[in-house]
Amino acid sequence: MIIVCQKLLKNTKINGITLYPFIFIKNPEDKKNRGLINHEKIHIRQQLELLVIFFYILYIAEYYYHFFRLKNAHSAYHAISFEREAYAMEHDLNYLKKRNLWAFRKYFN
Repeated sequence: MIIVCQKLLKNTKINGITLYPFIFIKNPEDKKNRGLINHEKIHIRQQLELLVIFFYILYIAEYYYHFFRLKNAHSAYHAISFEREAYAMEHDLNYLKKRNLWAFRKYFN
């Protein structure tokens, strides 16, 4: 995992994004935001489990499924199983130590 502060995120609503093996964050002080970093580490684990490319394929497919169902980009993003798991567990800093393989599956709706 490599954390990079990225100026390209400055004019977006995105605080962090994970593109294996990098975690890009908007603000340098967010390196100390344990919840945000844990959220992004959960995405790293998800990406590894799905051999990276299948993570992106499923992520995009799930996003569009929810987008067409909900007619709202923000709601579609929050309905993605990978995001649901990461948001639900971002404050449990021990989560990755006890997380089961493919744990995101229980967050599919």
